[in-house]
Amino acid sequence: MLSSPDLSFSQNLPLVVFNQLGELLQQMAQSVENSVLVLTEAVLARIVISEEWQSQRFTLVVSEQFSALLLGTLTQEAQEAEENLHSALSTQHSALSTFNSALNTRLTFHSEAIAAFVGNLKNLFANDSETYQNLDYYSQILRPNDATLQSQFTLLLLKYLLPAKNQAVTESLNTSQSGNACQAIEIALQKQISQERLLNQVTTQIRKSLDLPVIMATAIAQVREFLKLDRLVIYKFEGSRVNTQNSTANGQSPSPPLIPDWQKYGGCIVYEVRATDEIPSVLHSQETTCFTRHSPCWDKYRQGFTLVVEDVEKTYALEECLLNFLRANRVRAKLAAPIMFEEKLWGLLIAHQCDAPRQWNDNERNLLSSIAEQLAIAIHQSELMRSLTQEKQTLEQRVLERTMALRDALLAAEAASRLRNEFLATISHELLTPLTYVIGMSSTLLRWPIGELSQRQRDYLQTIHDSGEHLLEMINDILDLSQIEAGKTVLNINEFSLAKIAESAISALIDKANNQQVTLKLDLQIDPRRDIFSADAERIEQILWNLLTNAIKFTPEGGSVTLRIWVEDNTAVFQVEDTGIGISEEQLPLMFEKFQQLDTPYRRRYEGTGLGLALTKQLVELHRGRIEVESTVGIGSIFTVWIPPQSAKVLSAES
Repeated sequence: MLSSPDLSFSQNLPLVVFNQLGELLQQMAQSVENSVLVLTEAVLARIVISEEWQSQRFTLVVSEQFSALLLGTLTQEAQEAEENLHSALSTQHSALSTFNSALNTRLTFHSEAIAAFVGNLKNLFANDSETYQNLDYYSQILRPNDATLQSQFTLLLLKYLLPAKNQAVTESLNTSQSGNACQAIEIALQKQISQERLLNQVTTQIRKSLDLPVIMATAIAQVREFLKLDRLVIYKFEGSRVNTQNSTANGQSPSPPLIPDWQKYGGCIVYEVRATDEIPSVLHSQETTCFTRHSPCWDKYRQGFTLVVEDVEKTYALEECLLNFLRANRVRAKLAAPIMFEEKLWGLLIAHQCDAPRQWNDNERNLLSSIAEQLAIAIHQSELMRSLTQEKQTLEQRVLERTMALRDALLAAEAASRLRNEFLATISHELLTPLTYVIGMSSTLLRWPIGELSQRQRDYLQTIHDSGEHLLEMINDILDLSQIEAGKTVLNINEFSLAKIAESAISALIDKANNQQVTLKLDLQIDPRRDIFSADAERIEQILWNLLTNAIKFTPEGGSVTLRIWVEDNTAVFQVEDTGIGISEEQLPLMFEKFQQLDTPYRRRYEGTGLGLALTKQLVELHRGRIEVESTVGIGSIFTVWIPPQSAKVLSAES
């Protein structure tokens, strides 16, 4: 029953009647002179939609003169019947469901209701700016319908509602139900068996062969023949890692390699098979401007959905660029299944119908999706084989290079070790003995009781004596460091007073500090009850000596050097703070390396071999302690040493 003078109504209608009303509205749209928008539910095929939208059918006409909305939702009974029919008669599903399905149908011409529906559509295409803007434009031009056009639609509707028309529909329904049911079941079973056989053939070929171009070319040729397609292609997206050889399955020679510029765009067709040579080739075609990663289709593909387009004119009615591209390449209907590799979208397997719309049934969708999954397996196999082959080709060379490098390093290490041992042996046997005579005799001459020495002679002797002492100190440092690195150093653990060892170190170096006009201070922060400590007293004294002499050496006149000692958690902490030249952040990592000093300008100004701090670090670690340094150029440095209490036994560098 019509519920209003403007022919708006709401009632249950068979799907065949619903479709006839949709055709009437599309006929009306052709009568409108100005810009008109005609949309059906086909436009939703390219996006991911909710179950609510999946159950809806609609025809929408929007213009300044005439606008209408035909909206239908499958009833619960119809949905259950459609599911049962799908399981048994999927091949003939579209034909039979046309008569069996019923929809809750609403036809309205109210601009407010139509505008609300267009607003809901806009929300679905919020990420597609072009479609969103088109819908927004048409929602703003909505006006009450022109009376003449409204009357014209009334006449069309009355002609359709004549009893003879309804009787014809009823007869068609009875004929279809009685005559085609058994035949549909038989055809469905035959196609199902053939489809399983084809899928097994493709799977077997993938297992037997590792040649990806051959697998792809053969698979798409078999699928095209089975589905009676005009054209079947493989579209590869930009950035896909597996390289393929472009191929065509029409007996033609492979086309030239792709130009590198295609990677700047969305992708490229890399395989193609056509029913006849009359169908134009799209091999190497690119959707350079119409298809981007922001396209609504992209999310649908990435989530593993198959894109079903029965008529590009309806599905892409709001995408003029892509619609023109499909028209130019003679694509009227298409079915696109994603090829996923390592959970990423590698490409698409796309079926084309060139000259007419096509209703794709579930069997065809499932087959194309299954073939796409098998091609993804073939791609994975190809990638693994490529990696293995490449690794095999380079493995021997890498092993050879590594072996040669290790041999060279071993020879160099052995040579260095031999040279060091020879050097140390030479020092031990050839330098220490004459050096002892030099130091001893110069000391004796300085104390010689017979005769007077001139001041110049005394200065010369003092220089000889001091130089000998310095050289002896350097040699002893080298020998100590070598003994520790060789694991031959033994710690003599005993108990001693931290305060006394600190006072002894200050007393021994006070003259040296005074000569350089540097203030040497001692800051004892030790509880008398915790003064006794267990370690190698001689080595601890050597650590303090090295740190203090180093601080005095690099502290200018008028500066100060402070030795602090305290105990925390039974660990003795020694800290030497100076107001010297400081150390840059870049040089800090080199502080404890052997034979390292500051940059070249300082090497000319300050004497030393750079062994003191290296030896200090080794002695600290020999006690299982640690040493840290904080420094600022021009302000000074702070060296802090933590020494844990040692057990009353002899420790060596190897323990």
